[in-house]
Amino acid sequence: MALETPNSGSEIIESKPSAISDVYERIVSNLEGNGYSEDDIFAVHLALEEAFLNAITHGNKMDPSKKVRVDYLVSFDKVEIYIMDQGEGFNPETVPDPRLGQNLYKTAGRGLLLISSYMDVVEFNERGNRVHMVRYKEKPDLTKNQS
Repeated sequence: MALETPNSGSEIIESKPSAISDVYERIVSNLEGNGYSEDDIFAVHLALEEAFLNAITHGNKMDPSKKVRVDYLVSFDKVEIYIMDQGEGFNPETVPDPRLGQNLYKTAGRGLLLISSYMDVVEFNERGNRVHMVRYKEKPDLTKNQS
């Protein structure tokens, strides 16, 4: 059993896809050190990558002068990540569901769907330029204690 070794960090990084790799490596190292499964590590990697790409593409509009802030906390029982861009923000409620009708043939909304599918908590600030994501290591079994 791994010992609990909480680790947190805050990074201001460039608006380019490769800039997330160092942060990702630190987070993965902490996930491994806290005994997270391969499924958890894959889920966090995918969500982090999608959220970061959304921040630089849609938020910062690929503007190299803008930055992305990534704050994270990895503990024995959960990983918590905030990603904030310098864009104008958006309303996540207006993003079409890519599983419905004509949206099946469009790419819009797929990243948000993946993030929501792999993380246990996904919340946006009011402005819509910061996402808060949480994945729990042990998920409660909601079917227990039901008669």
